[in-house]
Amino acid sequence: MKAAFYTLGCKVNQYETEYMAELLKSAGFEIVAPSEDANYYIINSCTVTATADQKTRQNVRKFKRKHPNSTIILTGCLPQAFPDKAKELNEADIILCNKNNSDILDLINQHNIQKSKIVKIEEHKNGDEFNKCSINRFSERIRAFVKIEDGCDRYCSYCIIPKSRGFVRSKEPEDLRKEVQALADNGIKEIVLVGINLSSYGKGKDYNIVDAVHICSENEKIKRVRLGSLEPDHITDDVINGLSKIEKFCPQFHISLQSGCDKTLKEMNRHYTAEEYKELCIKLRNSFKSATITTDVMVGFNNESDDDFNKSLDFVKEIAFEKVHVFPYSERKGTAASKKGDSVPKEEKERRASIMINETDVIRESYCRKLIGMKDIVLFENEISENIYQGYTKSYIPIRVKSEKDLIGKEIEVKITEFDSDSDVCFGLL
Repeated sequence: MKAAFYTLGCKVNQYETEYMAELLKSAGFEIVAPSEDANYYIINSCTVTATADQKTRQNVRKFKRKHPNSTIILTGCLPQAFPDKAKELNEADIILCNKNNSDILDLINQHNIQKSKIVKIEEHKNGDEFNKCSINRFSERIRAFVKIEDGCDRYCSYCIIPKSRGFVRSKEPEDLRKEVQALADNGIKEIVLVGINLSSYGKGKDYNIVDAVHICSENEKIKRVRLGSLEPDHITDDVINGLSKIEKFCPQFHISLQSGCDKTLKEMNRHYTAEEYKELCIKLRNSFKSATITTDVMVGFNNESDDDFNKSLDFVKEIAFEKVHVFPYSERKGTAASKKGDSVPKEEKERRASIMINETDVIRESYCRKLIGMKDIVLFENEISENIYQGYTKSYIPIRVKSEKDLIGKEIEVKITEFDSDSDVCFGLL
């Protein structure tokens, strides 16, 4: 039997796809690319925007149209947040959700017997335990995402995630230690800890995100430990101090901003001011050598005026982020913000996004060009073409070099010689 996965959304979804793939492989399934013929096609959905929902529906229908005799399985965040919408997808033969991912094999077996549509969607409840999911390998071979936290209780006014992911819950440290050992034994050199609200790891427990990084770094085979997206108000002085003492920790911080305007931040129900965010950036850059700070910025949020946008733009330029993901606001039904409407026209959102992207691209290019002539340690991950290898610095700068020797999995000092803005990649010499 062959199974193919098509994954939409965040690093947590990518991890969960890897988890489900290992469950199927352990039962004798062969995992193939979604472009190949398979008996089962599993769409792991995202529902963070209406566009994500649309992509999910399109892919469910596309796989059924191309493979009418195959079993189409829908899972992930769309069924979890909007079960009624998921049930309307007649092309899906099995529908489950992120809470029930561990049941995928049982549901396949059940479907093979009864030959009729199966829907299994359970709501997240307060007090739910962390799903004891773990993986032994990762498709990227050298760098693995490891989910240690799930759920979010921040209730940003624009966000559906608390509904699709439930309450905060965390992987037990001993379970993490075992998982890291298994990954290390299978060739993983770098661990990226991920979660829906990663900064909340250990909430209500006697451990926190620093402990998770320690557990990973204690494994001799692991060379680097990196963190996924973080919330600014959870990065306390104690966390900064703890992380700064861990040699294997990579000082690349992706800290969600959303807006640099206090009025907009308040309407978004974010839990910090622009000034507090700025103070955090200063602390991080003072505490970590070669720290890089990347972020997400939303433009065109409901009631965002030209003045509000310009304040956000000025703030982003002041912080001089090393990289920024810019996106226009998309009204999400079921959120607090959706009850207030969407007052900024689509054309204006696109105009503001274009301005923000252009300004942040200039900052990115200036930063990368300043690296030319410097030396840095690169952990090489893959061969992108014959004798051309790519890896990353601890600051997560992509570096490519030419070598006739296999560099995959090796940490090597590289002199940076060039930056290509089109590919957003630096080139170097060994």
